[in-house]
Amino acid sequence: MTPSLRKRLLAGIITGSILSLAVFSLAVYIAIRAALLSQFDASLASVARVLAASVEVDGNEIELEFGIAQMPEFQNPDKPTYYQFWSPDGSVVAKSPLVGDGALERLEGPVDELVFAESKSAGSRPLRAVGLKFYPRTADSEEDPNRPASASRILTIAVARDATEMLGQLTFLRRLLISAAATVTILSLLIAAVVVRRGLAPLNAIAAEIAAIDQQNLAARIEAARAPCEIVPIKNTLNDLLARIEEAFKRERRFTADVAHELRTPLAGLRSTIEVALVRRRDAAEYQNALSICLAIVGNMHEMVNNLLMLARLDARQVTLRCDRIRLAELVDSVWRPFAQKAQQRQITFHNDLSGDLACQSDREHLFIVFRNLLENAAEYANQAGQIRVAAQRTGDSLQVTLSNTGCKLTAGQVSKVFDSFWRADESRSDAAVHSGLGLALVKRIITALNGDIAAQIDRPDIFKITLTLP
Repeated sequence: MTPSLRKRLLAGIITGSILSLAVFSLAVYIAIRAALLSQFDASLASVARVLAASVEVDGNEIELEFGIAQMPEFQNPDKPTYYQFWSPDGSVVAKSPLVGDGALERLEGPVDELVFAESKSAGSRPLRAVGLKFYPRTADSEEDPNRPASASRILTIAVARDATEMLGQLTFLRRLLISAAATVTILSLLIAAVVVRRGLAPLNAIAAEIAAIDQQNLAARIEAARAPCEIVPIKNTLNDLLARIEEAFKRERRFTADVAHELRTPLAGLRSTIEVALVRRRDAAEYQNALSICLAIVGNMHEMVNNLLMLARLDARQVTLRCDRIRLAELVDSVWRPFAQKAQQRQITFHNDLSGDLACQSDREHLFIVFRNLLENAAEYANQAGQIRVAAQRTGDSLQVTLSNTGCKLTAGQVSKVFDSFWRADESRSDAAVHSGLGLALVKRIITALNGDIAAQIDRPDIFKITLTLP
């Protein structure tokens, strides 16, 4: 399960705080430790060089200047400092009184270079030591300063000092830094919890407002007046979503009402026809005429139900589409044949201006339905002795097919509604038994499913034109 946003924010803040404190504390500790060691080592080096400068060799005797060996730091057992000298053969030639029977570690490096190390005394005290190889002064060198020193006279000195106090200071510093980091972490956790809770409060407020919205009050919108700027886009998007949901519910209610109205009209026609036929006995011709009327009404209802089912399938994307090469001129001619006789009776002229080689890749069955509905609509609403014309032109990778008819009585405002389900220009719906108002709505859905586009317009005051854009 994905952790909550609150937990993720707290975890991120605390992790960042711990890492920052750890890096800072480590840097402080390393810097202070280096400073203490540098100071401690500088003191040891100073003592080592003072002792080396105070040594004089006279024959086989090593002598320290008067008072050096009696310095207090070499006599204090509480904070002892030790020294020890070695001859080139490794024998001890001198050492401080506090060394006693023990011995310091011999640290050797190049001549006149200091070598530092850590060790322990006989009493297991931690020591910090420095070693130095040097040429001691001799009685001869005082007489002849330019006389080269002999390698056999090289001495090694080691000076060590008790590091307990320094290590104790470093231990205290570590504990102090750890305690400070822990305290700051706990305080950061408490502060972060308060800040995150207050920061997420607008989201909780929005969630409460959303929870209060149901299908009965879809007109409500999320206010969240004090929402921070980061949450405003979410609020606006949710309000847009609510607006779309509200519009969808309105369309559903309108659709339900329209379906009920459209079914009520033919059902009323069926009922009145049957009731009239049953009022008294009639001959076979009258009954046959009544049944023909009922059959026509049932046929229209059946067509409307089929259109509704196809609309539902297209909206749910449950329609399987094929891709065939279709010659549009042949398709339009085959679609027009059922309407040709009725058009001739009204002296309507049909012009198929499509060239014979004009073709497109599309679904033949659904494209047939598109042209059937368009041509049926044109044949129905074209004026007496009017014209219906189909033309096309290529535009890049697309094909634009225009279908126009004369005798249009629609206004510019009405043209924008022709693709709405159950819409008809005749608000009284006197033609409900003939038209269900689903033809152009179905055409638009099919063209959209075929990755095309459709638009309607009034070309001249009396010409209604449909433009199809097919891939």
